Amino acid sequence: MRKWPIIYLFSVSILLLFILHACRKKDAFVYNPNYLNFTTPAGWPAPVYNFDSNRITQEGFELGRRLFYDPQLSIDNTISCGSCHQQFAAFTHADHPLAHGINNQSTTRNPPGLFNLAWKASFHQDGGINHLDLQPLAPITAPNEMGESISNVLNKLKRDARYPAMFQAAFGDPEINTQRMNKSLSQFMLMLVSANSKYDKVMRGETSFTLPEQLGYAIFKDKCATCHKEPLFTDMSYRNNGAPIDPFLKDIGRMGITKLAADSLKFIVPSLRNIAYTNPYGHDGRWFSLQNVFTHYTSEVVNGGTTDPLLRNRIALTNFEIGQLQAFLFTLSDTSFVKDPRFAEVK
Repeated sequence: MRKWPIIYLFSVSILLLFILHACRKKDAFVYNPNYLNFTTPAGWPAPVYNFDSNRITQEGFELGRRLFYDPQLSIDNTISCGSCHQQFAAFTHADHPLAHGINNQSTTRNPPGLFNLAWKASFHQDGGINHLDLQPLAPITAPNEMGESISNVLNKLKRDARYPAMFQAAFGDPEINTQRMNKSLSQFMLMLVSANSKYDKVMRGETSFTLPEQLGYAIFKDKCATCHKEPLFTDMSYRNNGAPIDPFLKDIGRMGITKLAADSLKFIVPSLRNIAYTNPYGHDGRWFSLQNVFTHYTSEVVNGGTTDPLLRNRIALTNFEIGQLQAFLFTLSDTSFVKDPRFAEVK
């Protein structure tokens, strides 16, 4: 008879342990990411980014978007990536020739629009960064941009109650480190694909150019397409377009990276996509309108030692041709891209 209380207590203990284990198992985190498809538009070349090393997930994308718009990445918590890359301007800095950094400082260059980055093998106007996953490190640590150290940024993120769970959802555990921060930013930026302009719809057979747009397209293919190659509207090369060096900024372009005199004053050929949104133009934002750009190429190109051979005789364009060419260039505006809620800041 005395054994029954012991057996009863033992059974209850086993039951309690089973319930406790079941609760713990129920509450345990299960890493189950939602993978996103990255689709290459029809007729486009294959991306150069290695997606096998950083598969895009919904969770990683959302983490990258949060980081992109977070001013904690700057030393005084005032400047985010989105401060200089604004969606309504195709992710460049609207109306300012030079980007603004901490303490109301100006940088030395006009920030490029951020789109179609999966097709880029190098970044910055001079190609000084050779991988998208590394690119955020430069503006975060630049003293005239965000002015912060990576260690301080990581400490801020660790203290922010939102981030451990977001890193866990994106990578399987809550560890916050440099690689994961950069990869999540890449996941967000890789999804910034702009391929739905009127030009794209014409190429897909969904609509047609107007007569001025069609004439402008013919002019473009004759006089511009060598450097601004379709469908990305850049050949990704570095060229000296005959713009004289700014005496204050003294920016020597790619030569600052390669140290080769042959690269003096060479900058990346910019994409013409979304050109209606991305003024001012040029590596230092010296041209405030397309008319300023046309004036440069038709009459102001300066021939120097590294001026591109295609531009040494300038580009002959009549006023009529300029009007038609501009009509075509405006077909490269992707309205859906600059208004896509997926890419907007989430408060």
